[in-house]
Amino acid sequence: MKAGNSKGKNIRWHSTHVERREREQLLKQRGCTIWFTGLPASGKSTTAFTLEHELIRKGYLAYVLDGDNVRHGLNRNLGFSMEDREENIRRIGEVAKLFADAGVIVLTSFISPYRKDRDLARTLHNDAGLPFLEVFVDTPVEVCETRDPKGLYRKARQGEIKGFTGVDDPYEPPLAPEMAIRTLDCSPEQCAEHILRYLATHGLIKPHLKVVPVMQ
Repeated sequence: MKAGNSKGKNIRWHSTHVERREREQLLKQRGCTIWFTGLPASGKSTTAFTLEHELIRKGYLAYVLDGDNVRHGLNRNLGFSMEDREENIRRIGEVAKLFADAGVIVLTSFISPYRKDRDLARTLHNDAGLPFLEVFVDTPVEVCETRDPKGLYRKARQGEIKGFTGVDDPYEPPLAPEMAIRTLDCSPEQCAEHILRYLATHGLIKPHLKVVPVMQ
């Protein structure tokens, strides 16, 4: 892995004594990032957490980086301006790359409305030789509004929230995602199964791994 641009003048990249393949052999899996993107309330987090659960049941180490959860800690100092959203996604792209380099199957659930920010996350992974899968959760805005668990669309329509994606701020859908799923057409479990089949087909997981009981 190579260091990117930094404002620090007296820093250097320290190479690990452990090869990525050694960590992957230890975990018996290949690290990668599955990047869920879509409108607010499109079903990104529900699908990501369902997929995480299924991966764990099948014996894989997986972890979800969720937009709301990350803003409780790592990104708690960021708002929702275009600049802050860009920095939000930049940080998550870097964190996801570290997780994937450690051999974890990391699932990120972020609106990430701008293509250039998602492309940057992809480039970070490509440059590091790490698989990056963009999954477009393709749910129409009118359906997202009927779900609206936080009441955010309603507040945006009433002018209480400015710059809300899908109302007065644009969402730029992926042009060539690895996968597109429609939560209108399938349940979270079915969507997760579609993604599992894709991962198996592309050699990122082994379809024959037995299910591991998960303690409730």
